[in-house]
Amino acid sequence: MVRLSDNIYIYIYIYYIHVYDLFADCVQLAPENTLMSFEKAVQSGCEGLETDVTLSLDGMPFLMHDRTLLRTTNVSEEFPESIRTPAAWFTWAQLQRLNAGAWFLKSDPFRSAGALSEEERVRAQNQTVCSLLHFLELAARSHSLVIFDLYRPPKDHPYRDTWIQRTLDVLNQSTMPSEQVLWLPSDLRSLVQETDPDLQQTSGSRLPLEELQSNNIVKLNLHYSAASPQLVREYSSVNVSVNLYVVSEPWLFSVAWCCGVQSVTTNAPQLLSHMTQPLLLMSPAQYRVMWTLTDLLSVALVLLVFFFHWWRERALTFSSGSKVTLDTGSYSKFPTELSEVWSVSSVSSQGPPPGAALPSS
Repeated sequence: MVRLSDNIYIYIYIYYIHVYDLFADCVQLAPENTLMSFEKAVQSGCEGLETDVTLSLDGMPFLMHDRTLLRTTNVSEEFPESIRTPAAWFTWAQLQRLNAGAWFLKSDPFRSAGALSEEERVRAQNQTVCSLLHFLELAARSHSLVIFDLYRPPKDHPYRDTWIQRTLDVLNQSTMPSEQVLWLPSDLRSLVQETDPDLQQTSGSRLPLEELQSNNIVKLNLHYSAASPQLVREYSSVNVSVNLYVVSEPWLFSVAWCCGVQSVTTNAPQLLSHMTQPLLLMSPAQYRVMWTLTDLLSVALVLLVFFFHWWRERALTFSSGSKVTLDTGSYSKFPTELSEVWSVSSVSSQGPPPGAALPSS
């Protein structure tokens, strides 16, 4: 947990801020990167949609998170000899032959498939690989913002050096307003701005304020572990908003909320979109009282343990030659040149056994 300069944890400030955007791919209720998952995200009230884009062998941008098609399609059935082949080496015609939804019902990665209706299960079963163009059209119809990672094709790929321009071409073909696109790729950013100046330039890494301003960057897309109230305030002072990924737990969403970030990327919009406040509500005064009482209790416990040991040691401390009687004998304490030594006597404190001779006086 990040601390502020006045030593108050960030989560006490939850009533001063508000997270207004959720970017989502509803992967817990539908197969990831399919039209069904994005439609469910829109239905959950998300303001934006997030995805990952790869270019096919013939230049069609499509949605795929993994390097290969093995996890989220039936490529092992359609192209068993190519299960380890990177997704970018498939043509769009080959990609359209793949099923992108059956794996979700079979593996049920989030234990959520049981919540789907029979109609939803049939629809999920028949999902296909989604193109960037279809994704953008859905976002345009729902008036959603979009943000996506764009993967550069591998070496020797025909679109290895023109992947940026090809993606911009598809953006221009769609009805998606450019101002609703958060452009995340950092490659050839100046060319992108010249081609389409209305795109919202977004950085995936922390940069100096001067560099952000010179590149017309208006948003940062950072991992949630990189956030702090100080960082958010610093960038907000130059009108740069912060989006955190991937925030899918209510407690983590609460922390992001408390940091003052303007948006988060999530895989669970159905959980977060209904939260009207963070999980913990505590004023600064309540926070101080809680930790003051905790500190006082800790001090009391330490003193109690100290006095207990002091009393115990004092009870065992005797003058030289004193004896401590035990059930089976006694300890005698006598001084030596180096230290005091305890010796054990086997003589019973109850006197000699019956029939034993007593020493003569």
